[in-house]
Amino acid sequence: MERVCFLLKVKADRLSEYKEAHKDVWSDMIEALRETGWTNYSLFLRDDGLLVGYLETPDFEQALAGMAEKEVNKRWQDSMAPYFENIGGAHADQAMVRLEEVFHLD
Repeated sequence: MERVCFLLKVKADRLSEYKEAHKDVWSDMIEALRETGWTNYSLFLRDDGLLVGYLETPDFEQALAGMAEKEVNKRWQDSMAPYFENIGGAHADQAMVRLEEVFHLD
């Protein structure tokens, strides 16, 4: 199982809206994440907009590819794109910066 941690940056003036959008994630989006191997998935947001994501999956590249094929993911990513800084016109799931795991307490 791969443990994946990634970073993105939410625009400071959109923090409240971003958090509100995640209070009711679409059920078909949640189902798609589960179907494509995203487990134990969490997002953490700092006051300055730093977003830290964490998930566990058998194969992260395969999980990303699976989501890329889902129509609901395109709709979700389109709706989330305005919240992010420095993604250069990409969707957030294409712009996330993956962190290297250097320690895990097993």
